[in-house]
Amino acid sequence: MANKPQQPPHLHLAEVTASQFLDIWKHFDTDGNGYIEGKELENFFRELEMARRGAGVDPSNPTFRENMKEFMQKFDKNKDGRIEMSELAQILPTEENFLLCFRQFVSSSAEFMAAWRRYDTDRSGYIEANELKGFLSDLLQKANRHYDDQKLQEYTQTILRMFDLNGDGKLGLSEMARLLPVQENFLLKFQGVKLDAEQFNAIFTYYDKDGNGYIDEHELDALLRDLYQKNKMDVDAKNLKGYKQSIMSLSDGGKLYRSELEIVLCREPIV
Repeated sequence: MANKPQQPPHLHLAEVTASQFLDIWKHFDTDGNGYIEGKELENFFRELEMARRGAGVDPSNPTFRENMKEFMQKFDKNKDGRIEMSELAQILPTEENFLLCFRQFVSSSAEFMAAWRRYDTDRSGYIEANELKGFLSDLLQKANRHYDDQKLQEYTQTILRMFDLNGDGKLGLSEMARLLPVQENFLLKFQGVKLDAEQFNAIFTYYDKDGNGYIDEHELDALLRDLYQKNKMDVDAKNLKGYKQSIMSLSDGGKLYRSELEIVLCREPIV
């Protein structure tokens, strides 16, 4: 007897919890690449429509395609034709969805980076899983948001399930930053320009003009401008200033050392 296809979880609910949100995400992000796209996206929209209407829908119907187009125009904030985690958080009804909480808690990526820096004490680009609870508590307190230990534990466990895929007890900055609103996640801007150790060391040495072992804000400004031009990336002065502020949030009193900058620019931490 053939197995019945797995039913999409929780889409019919009036509200979803953080744990239920993750179930939905994993159900539709079938290849685990961090996006709902292509056939995954069509399946998600079809099942969402069915859950909301209580009836079947026909993907071959022109009306379905038109509705899906309008849906993407509303929720695909960076217009890349796929749904990211923070975009999905805007779509689903929530009771205390931790992703939407992040959107409210963290008004900028600079705040996120400053909170991260307090816990990534060795500048490795990771925080230990046992520190995650304190990290999340910091963000909640900063937003003056009331929470109880049970809800904090749920957020912590959900994020661990989401990001600590190899079970090594470490969470990476670039992965955790996916919780940020798309327009605030400056790390996404550097996905296409990740450097290896040799490239990074050459760039750092070049822009550390005075050879003092760190890059200051003016040197970082020159580095970012050249990096964007070299990789033909569109960026305006306002966005460039924001990215620079976010990166400088990792610095030690305005001094951005190698280990801090490599978190943003390197494919893997340099050992």
